Amino acid sequence: MKPKRPFRAGQTPGRQPASAPADASGSGPGRHPGRNPAAGSGTAAAAWLWGHHAVAAALANPARACRRLLLVADSGQGLAEAAAALPPARRPLVESVERAALDRLLPAGSVHQGVALAADPLPAPDLEDLLASLPAGRPVTLVLLDQVTDPHNVGAILRSAAAFGAAAVILPERHAPPLTGTLAKAASGAVEVVPLVRVVNLARAITDLQDEGFLCLGLAEEGEEVLAAGRPGERVAIALGAEGDGLRRLTRERCDRLVRLPTAGPIGSLNVSNAAAVALFALRPLPG
Repeated sequence: MKPKRPFRAGQTPGRQPASAPADASGSGPGRHPGRNPAAGSGTAAAAWLWGHHAVAAALANPARACRRLLLVADSGQGLAEAAAALPPARRPLVESVERAALDRLLPAGSVHQGVALAADPLPAPDLEDLLASLPAGRPVTLVLLDQVTDPHNVGAILRSAAAFGAAAVILPERHAPPLTGTLAKAASGAVEVVPLVRVVNLARAITDLQDEGFLCLGLAEEGEEVLAAGRPGERVAIALGAEGDGLRRLTRERCDRLVRLPTAGPIGSLNVSNAAAVALFALRPLPG
């Protein structure tokens, strides 16, 4: 697909790129109330994703409606071709942009790698649908996040969940970040393959998981047991809390037991996303 002519930030006629993305802040330079941030995309819900891996994964996801693909010259190799190969209903308009214009379009500090995509949000699964979709008779791992609010941490945890075969990441509707371009960039494409399930009450969700045969573990420094390699059950959910506060009292009480990582030395704790990676590695299903 031949890219359209370059645009300048702030241009609005026709199908020119909008002057601000739909990101976590919901605002930006030049944003007008009620105006679609991905103007001309055909939907008021489209939001910006950026970074090569996040954009490539969105293009490859049949559940994503892709609207506009912005590429800086000599960036995003193969993405224009991937977009051109999509069916018409998902095929985005491809446009060539200047790097400075993309810098102004996206939130300050975005590491966009010269690539941005306006795409519709993914369908939001609920816990009941997730549980109904899980395979019977096979190991399943779920991740629960208790008030982990940093989108970079949640994105990194999603990436680890994808790498180690977790079926979903579950987090509360409140005190959790929205699925923005910042989170998607940190997840490096994992938002397209690992469902992000939001629940009203995390403690109640733990009870629901237990009713479905899940062993629910809470990761805490004071845990009496060490989380060792190997699965303690066929269905396992691991809960992680915010850095500093850790798991809330009710979350701790609802978990079947508290476990800790086998850390040693002068630093006994890890960043929550690093702790999640270690825990998921330990819980990964082993071949055979």
